[in-house]
Amino acid sequence: MKRLTSAQLISSVGDGAYYVSSALYFTLVVGLSPAQVGLGLTAGWAVGSVAGIALGHVADRRGPKGTAVLLALGTAASVTAFLFVGSVVTFVIAACVYACFQCGLGAARQALLAGLIDPAERTTFRARLQALSNAGIAIGAALGGIALALGTREAFLTVFVLDALAFVAAALVLRKVPSVAPVPAREDEPSVAVLRDRPYALLALLNMVMLLYMPLFSLVLPLWISTRTAAPSWLVSAMLVLNTASVVVFQVRVARGVTGLRSASRYARYAGLLLCFSCLVFSFSAMGESAWAAALVLLLGAALQVVGEMAQAAGSWEIGFGLAPEGKQGQYQGLFGAGAAIARMLGPVLLTGLILVGGAAGWVVLGGLFLVAGTLTGPVVRWAERSSQRHDPKDGGAVAQSEQIDGEAVVGDGAVHPERRREVETVG
Repeated sequence: MKRLTSAQLISSVGDGAYYVSSALYFTLVVGLSPAQVGLGLTAGWAVGSVAGIALGHVADRRGPKGTAVLLALGTAASVTAFLFVGSVVTFVIAACVYACFQCGLGAARQALLAGLIDPAERTTFRARLQALSNAGIAIGAALGGIALALGTREAFLTVFVLDALAFVAAALVLRKVPSVAPVPAREDEPSVAVLRDRPYALLALLNMVMLLYMPLFSLVLPLWISTRTAAPSWLVSAMLVLNTASVVVFQVRVARGVTGLRSASRYARYAGLLLCFSCLVFSFSAMGESAWAAALVLLLGAALQVVGEMAQAAGSWEIGFGLAPEGKQGQYQGLFGAGAAIARMLGPVLLTGLILVGGAAGWVVLGGLFLVAGTLTGPVVRWAERSSQRHDPKDGGAVAQSEQIDGEAVVGDGAVHPERRREVETVG
């Protein structure tokens, strides 16, 4: 599916340019205060996390391909709207619209992927998308860095135009992707069945907790390094390069170890341990006055963090896809993907208060959260498999995604996937 990967790469370039330069554009060019920018982005991602579920449901019912194309164009339009922001009110409105389109687009693209890619290959394919996404973001960040270096209004506006054009180009590429047939709703089921699927909702919550690592490199670690350690401030750039390059090179290899829900649960447990250890290592970076020692400790923590990040991603993709019923992938991916939006919304406030105020104790608490979330994922996955909702479509829940027939794993329509024969997934 080269067109799916191409669309992901193109839109990621635009995202990278936007992420790097948007905050300074809104403060230096538009004239908003940092608090106002934070308020607008928080409101935007809060609304977007809810809209993603509804728009994912639209993708299920109307077809994910057409929905993804329209949402990509809508994202381009919302980015363009930022060029005309002149007050707090218009910024909040634009941020909400932008987040809605972004969250909805993510759910629609995931539903499209689920409809086009064999279930046994979804996690590996998603890993390829993630690697390309990181590469695209790195390219976009470099372009955004040019705007930061120039610091002019024209340079920032060019970045926003580039971002909008990237999403238009991605929409044009998505138009050439094969279609996935929409699934009409049954009269005896609720319109949004995922809201009644309690184990899946709990897994989405645990996934959100694990995704709290997202604000570390963009906000927490730069502030931690500059205020609490003797390490040079430029070290955060080296850590970000390490993170991005590792995901580009190793994410697909890591994901190959996930072949079913059992291995996905194991990877989630490993991710919780690794992320916990990385937090403990980061806490030691404030001890001592040697810049080199602090730098080495921080790089070690960053290495542990990125391995945990890749393990968490691989496990969560398999869980998110594997426990979602066919025909409802859009709304289920909308709920599961809401974790990223909520982590973006709550993470900066939560982690800056926890770590910059709490110091080493804050790192320990964060590590504990990662450890608990990773450990609980396995039991909740087993609960989801046992759930009666997965055996009775009339409940409005998910239909059982895996059965055991003659000792082999069978998915959906009864076709046996050779890749899963070594790891039999049982229900009940």
